[in-house]
Amino acid sequence: DLCLHLVRRDHGSAVANEIARRTVVPPHRDGGQAQYIHRPVPEPQFATTTAARAWALGRLERPILLRDMARQESMSVRTFTRRFREEVGVSPGQWLAQQRVERARHLLESSDLSIDQVARDAGFGTATSLRQHLQAALGVPPTVYRRTFRRASADTP
Repeated sequence: DLCLHLVRRDHGSAVANEIARRTVVPPHRDGGQAQYIHRPVPEPQFATTTAARAWALGRLERPILLRDMARQESMSVRTFTRRFREEVGVSPGQWLAQQRVERARHLLESSDLSIDQVARDAGFGTATSLRQHLQAALGVPPTVYRRTFRRASADTP
């Protein structure tokens, strides 16, 4: 905790938050704190769904249909789904939810947007949907997640 405080003071909260994630500790302890770590997508042996993933990442705030992702790669939905799962390790729907959670986490940490606006910008549509996804993925609601990272930022002089 002291080391993170010193890093935060000397280098800012973004650096301290990244170190906290890499060392699998919360940036500030409240007790009973969830672990906040990045879960990067594994590098595939050969990529055939890369363009669809890039396309989807550029429009997470909008509805994304599986057939539209498959169309980006000129594949049938069945072939795209099979290849996507082989490359990424999860279904396209699970991957989209993970990416939207990551976007929401970033927005909660780095902006003063309302929870409703974060939900819209991350592609969840409503604060209720964001709350359900964040609770399932991280075990905490958006307000607690934001407060954890805001408290860490507030400690920085």
